[in-house]
Amino acid sequence: MHGAAPGTLFSEPESWSGDAVSWRNRSFLLFDRLPVPLALCDPYGRVLMANPAMAAQWGELPGRLRGRSAMDLFLIPGPGQLHPIGEAVRQGRRSRYPVEVSWSTPTGVERYGELTVDLLGEGSASHPVLLLYLRVRGERPAPAPPAARSGAAEVGEAELRILTLLAGGSTTARIAGEVGLTVDGVNYHLGRMSRRWGVRNRAALVAHAYVTGLLAPGVWPPAPAG
Repeated sequence: MHGAAPGTLFSEPESWSGDAVSWRNRSFLLFDRLPVPLALCDPYGRVLMANPAMAAQWGELPGRLRGRSAMDLFLIPGPGQLHPIGEAVRQGRRSRYPVEVSWSTPTGVERYGELTVDLLGEGSASHPVLLLYLRVRGERPAPAPPAARSGAAEVGEAELRILTLLAGGSTTARIAGEVGLTVDGVNYHLGRMSRRWGVRNRAALVAHAYVTGLLAPGVWPPAPAG
């Protein structure tokens, strides 16, 4: 090891700092190159850093996920799955917790798998770093939609609720409260739908939803078709 005297195993104390920096840089390099989806989050679930394999699940670059809430990225069918994690963070327990999740790819395909949350000892005892490890298990094929609702297979339940509230004139903040997302999460879904359908603004999104039969015509307040 650099700085170690001949015949010794450990570096001299004055070289430990340099060795620590070197190993830290190697760890970051390994983090980026691992083919499994990984992310580091703060105790509130905000992404501190994600590797390319994790960002690829949403067709993003790793830096674009920084600051996002993990709750906006994944759909968690049973919110009770998060309670043990919250208790562990509050009590400073270090353990691993599996969470069943699903999410939508940029092409609208729904994937599902297991998200393992590992509470690491990095940082202070009361503010651990959360390591997220995603195990992709498969994809759910979208059901064939009726002819009158050709766009129905392109949106998930959360996106349809967002479109319905948007058509009724709700603000982004109010939509976020109704759907259970953050404002950034709502904007993320609106941006995805805009890119998917090739429209430029929210008015065009609402118009597209009516033309493709996602929203029921002649109904107020707006409601999903069918």
